[in-house]
Amino acid sequence: MQVIIRPNAAAAADLAAGVIARNLREEPGLVLGLATGRTMEPVYARLVQMHRKEGLDFSNCHTFNLDEYIGLPAQHQNSYRRYMNQHLFEHVNIKLENTHLPNGLADDLETECAAYERLIKKRGGIDLQLLGIGRNGHLGFNEPPSELYSLTRVEALSPVTRQQNESLFESPDQMPQRAITMGLGTILDCRRCILLATGEEKAAVVAETVESPITSMIPATALQLHPECVLILDEAAGGQLKDSGHYRQIFDNEPKWESFRRAWPPVRTNGIEVVRAPDKQ
Repeated sequence: MQVIIRPNAAAAADLAAGVIARNLREEPGLVLGLATGRTMEPVYARLVQMHRKEGLDFSNCHTFNLDEYIGLPAQHQNSYRRYMNQHLFEHVNIKLENTHLPNGLADDLETECAAYERLIKKRGGIDLQLLGIGRNGHLGFNEPPSELYSLTRVEALSPVTRQQNESLFESPDQMPQRAITMGLGTILDCRRCILLATGEEKAAVVAETVESPITSMIPATALQLHPECVLILDEAAGGQLKDSGHYRQIFDNEPKWESFRRAWPPVRTNGIEVVRAPDKQ
């Protein structure tokens, strides 16, 4: 696990989008695992911008989303299918038939979960997985406690998760109680992964994810087992890490980040590093 701390949320999202874009350029047939939520919106906005201005090509890409609510039709304003269409799929040249989310309206949910696993394997597995993190340490909707090698399954949403998400619904009563989610084992099977976390409210769980022992009570600690996982944080989300000084130096010194340093050099004002946010669409 490698930790990168960027000066602000815009710089962190920009770097996450840049990593995705570089992988897509190197592997046009990339299989992407995708996440939803407010943290991901600037990442998708930046990818759309790169598609429009730089010709970033999604035409041979396949995607698999982490999760979907049970009981919401695809056209519902809070479904993750609609989220992905609005924030990414409708604005780039991806083929919609190559974009996959679990079907939360399936008659047989267990069969749907098994079919989703088979579909991922049929595509050869996920090459690059984008992740967010919940305040209780969940990845996707793997709520604590979660088995570290679990596969795609139905999961009951915790009170913490419902409270975190219910403001997005017209009334709390409309918030689904369950979801289909990739399991932790499914996530750990990916070849490379990025976890993006921004904001002070994520600082405590980020510190536990990086510095605590692996435990099912903090599902994100399972990422310590992954050999190619990068956590991209802003200063606020990295604020409780004990070794934050070391993590701040990685981006500036390691060769693997050199191309990103050249692409987005910092602007220094009175000796303080300021990173420009990506242009708005």
